[in-house]
Amino acid sequence: MAGFSMAEPMCLIENGKDGKLCVQPKAFKILEQIRQRVVVVAVVGHYRTGKSYLMNQLAGKRNGFALGATIQSKTKGIWMWCVPHPVKKDHTLVLLDTEGLGDVEKGDQKNDTWIFSLAVLLSSMLVYNSMGTINNEALQQLHYVTELTERIKVKSQQDEDEDESTEFLRVFPSFVWSVRDFTLMLELDGKPVTADEYLQNALMLKPGYSKAAQMYNLPRSCLRNYFPTRKCFVFDRPATTEKMRILDTLADADLDPSFVKQVREFCCHVFSTAESKTLKGGVHVTGTLLGNLVKIYVDAICSNQIPCLENAVLSLAQIQNAKAVAQAIDHYKAQMVERVAYPTESQEELSQIHRVVEKEALKILIDCSFKDDDQKYQQMLLQSLNDMYVEILVKNIEESKKVCESIIKHVFQPLEDQLSSGRYVSCGGYKAFCADIQRFINQYRSTSGKGVQAEEALKKYLDGKKAFQDSILTADQSLTEAEHQIQAEQAKTQALEQQHRAEKEMNDIYEKLQKDQEQSYKELIQQLMEKMEEDRLNAAKEYDRVLAAKLKEQEDLLSQNFSERAELLQQNIHALKREKKEMESNKPSVLGNILESVGTAAMFLPGGISTVVGVASLLCSRLLK
Repeated sequence: MAGFSMAEPMCLIENGKDGKLCVQPKAFKILEQIRQRVVVVAVVGHYRTGKSYLMNQLAGKRNGFALGATIQSKTKGIWMWCVPHPVKKDHTLVLLDTEGLGDVEKGDQKNDTWIFSLAVLLSSMLVYNSMGTINNEALQQLHYVTELTERIKVKSQQDEDEDESTEFLRVFPSFVWSVRDFTLMLELDGKPVTADEYLQNALMLKPGYSKAAQMYNLPRSCLRNYFPTRKCFVFDRPATTEKMRILDTLADADLDPSFVKQVREFCCHVFSTAESKTLKGGVHVTGTLLGNLVKIYVDAICSNQIPCLENAVLSLAQIQNAKAVAQAIDHYKAQMVERVAYPTESQEELSQIHRVVEKEALKILIDCSFKDDDQKYQQMLLQSLNDMYVEILVKNIEESKKVCESIIKHVFQPLEDQLSSGRYVSCGGYKAFCADIQRFINQYRSTSGKGVQAEEALKKYLDGKKAFQDSILTADQSLTEAEHQIQAEQAKTQALEQQHRAEKEMNDIYEKLQKDQEQSYKELIQQLMEKMEEDRLNAAKEYDRVLAAKLKEQEDLLSQNFSERAELLQQNIHALKREKKEMESNKPSVLGNILESVGTAAMFLPGGISTVVGVASLLCSRLLK
């Protein structure tokens, strides 16, 4: 399925004149429709630095996000553009263009920090756009990154001595520094360097603990500690000053060839390396999740609270899991209506349809839910499926009864006519009655489309003719007393046989219910184990990504002779390795807990041994109404 596509950008988070942030309902509804994973690329930077141009290029368009050609900032708040991802199949690329930082007309640094923080929280790749060069002044302008710990909480209960950088690394985006109108030679000490080496050199720390060294190191340390990967692109000036004013109307041929090449390299890097947005634990974010995440963070900010990653994930899980249950229920309900033709020819036919649709519903829940650690939402779904299945069973039985009664009325009408005429009240009438009724029984049984109550309906009809049968037998003077007794015994035997047929019919329903239970349990376990393995791999990938960032930072610190800092970092590395090992070793116990919870939850499924009794009594109570 192709990614969701918007014809043009729209405002996602409005930044009012009073500085209050507000999620726009129309944009939120669009995100709600996107069930695919999203790759979220956000651009931040000071106003009038060409951020919107880069976003338009990523969208594959010349225009869309407003560029502007004056000294006024065009973008207000955060604007969104959702387009199919050009490389990742079944992914949607969500581009976020943010309001320019340092807007002189706004003059609200606190508001700027919130915009920057939201861009960090929502994106999987953050592009910081600046002009000229990466020097100390440029880094000091990036003071917003130093305030992230004041604007974002990792946990609701945070230990003062706990290192937050590890938790930030788990969920923070990769970082790309885009340097526009770069006119210098990429050289250090007379030797050519890459843009990445240029950035790495700019982020080198100063030794010592003086106030000046600390102020110098703070933004650099934050960038190094909070963002798992860092990349740099430098761009030549795209065109002359006159052409710059109409940049969104120019074709590539009208721009500097070097600039065009650099933009293409930038886009290729974003498309190939920007990962899908994830939450802690490696949970992949869909458009639906992203929309709710936006609301949770903006609501917290508007309530003068600091957005908390832990609380956001818990709130998001509750919202998403409830939606997943509702979606699974809607799917089951709609598919059963579409696939079941009442009455089904057999209980097995209905059971097969139920098992297939139930499997699909369980998959929807398991694929769309997360952090359902106590299987609360699974039990909620299973209980709902049970209730709906009982309703379907009752309807199937009732529809079968109606069809059978109609067929009986048609097939046995000649018998009714003969009874009304008194034909059987004569010598030899009993044998004629028995022959006729057996012929009509055979005709009835050979008629298709009766459903699951064929024998029960026949039993009910034959029971209603018992008095007629007895009176005909009594009136038949052609039979001796011994023959009367033989015929009476045969009638009792036939009635008992018909009762057994009807009982077997209901027993078949209950046996199929039990098989449904066993199949449901196996299916749920299978899907849960697959989900658990996927979650484990995602968590392991997250650990590996954080470990790689820490090891790279340690290597850089050692190369710069910061051995003390490298030693402190080694403690974090040991802790991460220990956590990963514990996660791997806990797999059997986690699986055991899940199996135990599922065993409890499975009691709600239709067909369990204890449930069969309950379903049977419920069916009886429903059918007797």
